[in-house]
Amino acid sequence: MKSLYIHIPFCAQRCWYCDFNSYSGKDELIEEYVETLKKEIQSYSLKSLETIYFGGGTPSYINEKYIEKILNLCNFNNAEITLEVNPGTVNKKKLEAYYRMGINRLSIGLQATQNNILKEIGRIHSLEDFEKTYLNAREVGFQNINVDLMFGLPNQTVQDVKDSLNYILKINPEHISCYSLILHNETTKKLPTDEEEREMYHTIVNTLKEDGYHHYEISNFARSGYESKHNLVYWNQEEYVGVGAGASSYVNGVRYTNVADIKKYINGEKPNIEEVQTLNSKEREYIILQLRLVDGMNIAKANKRFSTDIEKVYKSEIDKMKKLDLLTVENGYMKLTTKGLDFGNVVWEEFIS
Repeated sequence: MKSLYIHIPFCAQRCWYCDFNSYSGKDELIEEYVETLKKEIQSYSLKSLETIYFGGGTPSYINEKYIEKILNLCNFNNAEITLEVNPGTVNKKKLEAYYRMGINRLSIGLQATQNNILKEIGRIHSLEDFEKTYLNAREVGFQNINVDLMFGLPNQTVQDVKDSLNYILKINPEHISCYSLILHNETTKKLPTDEEEREMYHTIVNTLKEDGYHHYEISNFARSGYESKHNLVYWNQEEYVGVGAGASSYVNGVRYTNVADIKKYINGEKPNIEEVQTLNSKEREYIILQLRLVDGMNIAKANKRFSTDIEKVYKSEIDKMKKLDLLTVENGYMKLTTKGLDFGNVVWEEFIS
């Protein structure tokens, strides 16, 4: 086991669009939660971890001493250690503490550069807050920073996205994640049309590629050598352990998830087994995960992994997706076409069934 995900569900304020397991107004549970989380980490035999990821929620919301206590229990050597940060929840002293304890990658949530849009979606920070956080992180010594950008937001225009991109390119982070707003509830907010949302995505892809970023996964872009090692564990269907409320794990072909409720987690409620994979379901999932990568799936590698012939076994699915111009097979790789990047869900559904 080389990867560990650590979930910190606490937030200063929950964004209205958020579907992650996060809570505000539960600060009285933080200390007990961290103690429970530490016990869960100790229940695993995790040696020589190569990636550790603190996600949330807002990991930077809680006191840095708790992050250090958790990290002190982790056995790692030259690992990529990422911590998600929201502007407005950190100062330079906190960032210095993170750097000192061994965290070497930050993921900072910007989302947009327009303060009116940030307010509209319930973010607690302004562009100025982000800028201060980013500059402080650089001064402290962080040389691997991801910036999160969202598109398809209420009252957001294509020009707003272009302006956000221009700003991000000036500050030159090593990694950029770009996510489309996914609504989980009804809203009366004015949203971009589907056509505008797709134009925003294509603008992002083309702009970042022109500036030299490697578009390596549907939503992710990196300077050469700065691709997220932790997220590649997911997309390469490698094993990982997730600790904390609502955290998911993948071990020995079994996917299981901890109870989401913080109090139930603290009280020791057992994880829910989501799936015990068969060889066939594991194979299909691998194809779907690999197709999220822009370079696609190495067919020979997949065939060796599963002792099969992917092109023969899934000939009907592959042919159907090729006819729709969503999938292509070339130079030993199966990957989404440019059109397929827009309609990935259609491809996933074909391989799920």
